[in-house]
Amino acid sequence: MFDRVFRILGLVVFAIVGWEIGVIITDSHNPLQDLEAMKYVGPLTLVGAIAGWLIAPWIFIRPARWAIRVIRQIPIEEVIAGSVGLILGLMVAALVAIPLAKLPPPFGPILPFIASIIFGYLGAMIVVLRREDFVRVMKALQGGKREKSTAATPNELQGPYPMLLDTSVIIDGRILDVAKTGFLPGPLLVPRFVLSELQYIADSSDALRRARGRRGLQILDELQQLERPQLKIVNLDAADVREVDEKLIALARQHGMGIVTNDYNLNRVAALQGVQVLNLNELANAVKAIYLPGEHLRLRIIQEGKEPNQGVGYLEDGTMVVVEHGRSLIGQEVELEVTKALQTSAGRMIFASPISHNDHTSGR
Repeated sequence: MFDRVFRILGLVVFAIVGWEIGVIITDSHNPLQDLEAMKYVGPLTLVGAIAGWLIAPWIFIRPARWAIRVIRQIPIEEVIAGSVGLILGLMVAALVAIPLAKLPPPFGPILPFIASIIFGYLGAMIVVLRREDFVRVMKALQGGKREKSTAATPNELQGPYPMLLDTSVIIDGRILDVAKTGFLPGPLLVPRFVLSELQYIADSSDALRRARGRRGLQILDELQQLERPQLKIVNLDAADVREVDEKLIALARQHGMGIVTNDYNLNRVAALQGVQVLNLNELANAVKAIYLPGEHLRLRIIQEGKEPNQGVGYLEDGTMVVVEHGRSLIGQEVELEVTKALQTSAGRMIFASPISHNDHTSGR
């Protein structure tokens, strides 16, 4: 609708421009009655109309859409702070303009206008850059009629903390199980550029990538069915950033949000920039069962270890157990005694040894 309206507007405006150029070239006051002049005016008008139809979107529509997109990304706090700062700056400029206007020409007529631009800009920038202090002062003024409480209210301590979901954690799927437990108060936010990346993966020609993308979309659908936490698809974007991970970090910093991910690199980069990150891999490692040296466990040994005469088995939560002298016991379920537990970057690892030969033979 708007595209066609602006194209018609561009056609009319540029056709008039072409007509006027033809009139100037031919120096004709009435080209409609001058056939010789119409040889130039007519083609120039037609060329102007065609040019206006073609380039109108570049002149009107795209800049308007860009401005709307940029305005949507600006937090409302900055808009309010900038407006207040602009008003204060213009008030100061109005006071300064009184003595400036009394100066002799050319300073008297020019300096008040320049002062309005400078003080308006300075006022807006100062309040925007110090918007946190501005909001704090406004809250203090509003609470001046009420008695201040030194203790935080329950809402302040337990308010929801929005978390951005990245593509990897959605495809992983464990976020659904964590959300069902109620440990995430929410809301969980999925920017549209993350949703677009999921759709791109789901439409991939590679069967594995396509399956992963469709799994991610299914996880989002199931998350939307939960009452808590709420899942919201948001239009937030960082227009000056291209990579998805960088966009998430920029949004998290700009709006005071956290990020849920299982991407190690995103976790580290975001943490370095002061963004709170919930890494599901670290969460999974933190809730795994803890076995101390001397404790017993029963486990099936399924494969050889890296070192000679070692066997390897896995607990239900995926923790790897290295069994000394367990190579000959592969395929058997044996009683083990924990000798050592290590926490590595890949997760928790347990070392154990068979309790007794009799226990092994009874388990055969």
